[in-house]
Amino acid sequence: MSQASVLAAARSEKRTLLTEVESKALLKEAGVPVVDTRLARTREEAAAIAKEIGYPVALKVVSPDIAHKSDIGGVKLGLRTEKQTAKAFDDIMKAVQARQPNARVHGVAVQKMARPGVEVIVGLSKDAQFGPVVMFGLGGIFVEVLKDVSFRIVPLLRRDAREMIREIKGFPVLQGIRGQEAVDIAALEDILLKVSELAERHPEIKELDLNPILAYKDGAVAVDARVVLEGETPS
Repeated sequence: MSQASVLAAARSEKRTLLTEVESKALLKEAGVPVVDTRLARTREEAAAIAKEIGYPVALKVVSPDIAHKSDIGGVKLGLRTEKQTAKAFDDIMKAVQARQPNARVHGVAVQKMARPGVEVIVGLSKDAQFGPVVMFGLGGIFVEVLKDVSFRIVPLLRRDAREMIREIKGFPVLQGIRGQEAVDIAALEDILLKVSELAERHPEIKELDLNPILAYKDGAVAVDARVVLEGETPS
């Protein structure tokens, strides 16, 4: 699934919200590391994909009409067998039917559970005066409660990405505290630069959220992704 085909499909269906599978395809082609995520349209497909990519896996409903999948029971984590995976597919479909019966459902996204890491978040939004703006912060309570984030206007230089990461109050967490390993700061800088480049190449992207990104001592990977397009392609 190429960036061109993802954007063309959304335009043809007059959609502005890309599915998680589409969002990750867009980001992967842009060079942003994402967890391998595949679309399953049936319980049998879900079980077969899970077996191929290896357990444990996570299942998430894929729908252009559902932005917050967890809120309606559209996410199942830590599935370790074919039986669990097939049942989770059925449970997600029942939950969506009960909570949001008019939503268009493409199936479920099957992805391998990522190993634990330090959660960070990268976002993109548009400021009415300055245009695309990239955001960085730690995940969890750091972003939800403390609003410990930094911003820069697109396009970003390596220097900007370096400063964004180091100026948040939680930066010592990334350096490693209380025996924890330091994470790969250069990998996070690369992701910020790739998101900035993507925003430059595709002005039709209105919003983008990579939340969470799991940072490790040897890289980083986006576990969840959401992309929103402009209603009309800017000139």
